[in-house]
Amino acid sequence: VQLQASGGGLVQAGGSLRLSCAASGRTLSNYAMGWFRQAPGKEREFVTAVSSSGGSTYYADSVKGRFTISRDNAKNTVYLQMNTLKLEDTAVYYCAATIGGITTNEFRYAHWGQGTLVTVSS
Repeated sequence: VQLQASGGGLVQAGGSLRLSCAASGRTLSNYAMGWFRQAPGKEREFVTAVSSSGGSTYYADSVKGRFTISRDNAKNTVYLQMNTLKLEDTAVYYCAATIGGITTNEFRYAHWGQGTLVTVSS
């Protein structure tokens, strides 16, 4: 499955952005999906994940209550709604797919998008 992330950009602190991850090649309904991010000079970290059905979600503590992951299997797309953005949310955001169950472990995700840059300014 090929993944294409989009929706990144420059936003002021406190603002919102919605990222999209569109899949091609195979239907996303068989995959659990995750979003990860990598800030400058830091390792990639888990942000959120959703099960193949959309019935289960996981969130990193740093984004809980501010970010929401969702999926539309009919459109083969996963979304990340980011509200109340903070300076520390600045990073390249990657979507990823795993045929296994929902997980926070990046090494279990076999398919990755190219990343989309989110920059939060003061």
